[in-house]
Amino acid sequence: MSATGGSKAIIAAFLANTGIAITKFIAWLFSGSSSMLAESVHSVADAGNQLLLLLGGKRARRAASAEHPFGYGRERYVYAFVVSIILFSIGGLFSVYEGIDKLTHPHPLEVPWLPIVVLLIAIVLEIFSFRTAIIESLPHKGTGTWLQFIRRSKAPELPVVLLEDLAALLGLVLALLGVSLTILTGDSMWDGIGTVAIGVLLIVVAVALGIETKSLLVGEGASAQDLNRIRDVINAHPSVQSLIHIKTLYLGPDEMLVAAKIAFPRQAKLAEMARHINDVETTIRSAVPVARVIYLEPDVYLPPGAANPPTDSFVIKAAD
Repeated sequence: MSATGGSKAIIAAFLANTGIAITKFIAWLFSGSSSMLAESVHSVADAGNQLLLLLGGKRARRAASAEHPFGYGRERYVYAFVVSIILFSIGGLFSVYEGIDKLTHPHPLEVPWLPIVVLLIAIVLEIFSFRTAIIESLPHKGTGTWLQFIRRSKAPELPVVLLEDLAALLGLVLALLGVSLTILTGDSMWDGIGTVAIGVLLIVVAVALGIETKSLLVGEGASAQDLNRIRDVINAHPSVQSLIHIKTLYLGPDEMLVAAKIAFPRQAKLAEMARHINDVETTIRSAVPVARVIYLEPDVYLPPGAANPPTDSFVIKAAD
């Protein structure tokens, strides 16, 4: 995911949520609708989340240091995980609490037309934000489904914004239903039910986000497609006898570590070996540009059951 594309979607979501939060709070002050209060807090939390995503992207661009030799790319995962926690606690749990309070202590709506107008305006703004996130995600989605994109994306910002915007749209629809039914029936129970439904929706989305970002935090390897591509270019190199084993790890959304042990001819000399390793690294980076940190260990292939390596075998480590 390009930083520009992710930032554009995040900024669009931040502007939309800030404007929506202000209008919702005004509507809540005049109407007393618990759905409007829940949606107001939801929008404030979303706007704060977008700021956290931008901060995470900025901090992730810091240069590597002695303490963090592989850089700070995974900070983007940390901030995305914090976003899921905020969405769960401030957005989801608060909405459920407010909805239950409205159900146990009902009170009629005041200025009932105001929440309807505000919710309709908010839906239009949220559709704009959601559309921007979709447009920015399309180049990275490929031919897979949206669910596959959210689950397999190594860059957390666009999936987070997509799920947040989707939850916001569905939440607005639930709030609109709750307020409308309250106006039509005169029973504020519907406003409370709508508020609880918004909270449950946000909790479900937050849990889904938390699961995905936790997996990235723990450490994910290359996708099956990229891993096969790396294996193919290594095995296709004329100087390589075989790929013994390989491990990959994403150091950040835009940087992957590749470590492999490769079998070369036993009679190869050190200078030839270094040249071959550099050639293999170049082909790997051409095939998978995100593979920026590569460590290749040349070795001699031992057939199954061999107890000791040949006397003229060697192990040479080379890395950029």
